[in-house]
Amino acid sequence: MTQQPDTQVQAECLYELWDANWDDGPLGNYQVLCWEITKKTPKRIYFDRNGHPGFVDRQRIEADGEIRHGYTRRLLHLKPPEIPGRPKPPSLPELKQAMADAHPDRGGTDAAFIAARARYEQARAATPAP
Repeated sequence: MTQQPDTQVQAECLYELWDANWDDGPLGNYQVLCWEITKKTPKRIYFDRNGHPGFVDRQRIEADGEIRHGYTRRLLHLKPPEIPGRPKPPSLPELKQAMADAHPDRGGTDAAFIAARARYEQARAATPAP
């Protein structure tokens, strides 16, 4: 009895960055979708999008790395695109410095100082004690 090596052939794809927020889900719920390339000619790259065939201009996508698919207006990529990161919240030291910079004695306004202090206090309350 001989065992065959477990080899999987990776399908060649065009990639799309898709945000699942279209249905009021969480913001930035990104996924990278893979549309399988079915055929390549000198002028076009044909792909299958869930049973819907499509094609893009091969020379343009190979030159730019991405292209808008004419019919669907989706941005397609040759390589998987990076998923955008959410901005990281400011740290407590950064918030404390912003509060100090907004102080009226340092040229800030009362309203700016009150807002900066509220942000600092809110972040401090949300941070677990060491």
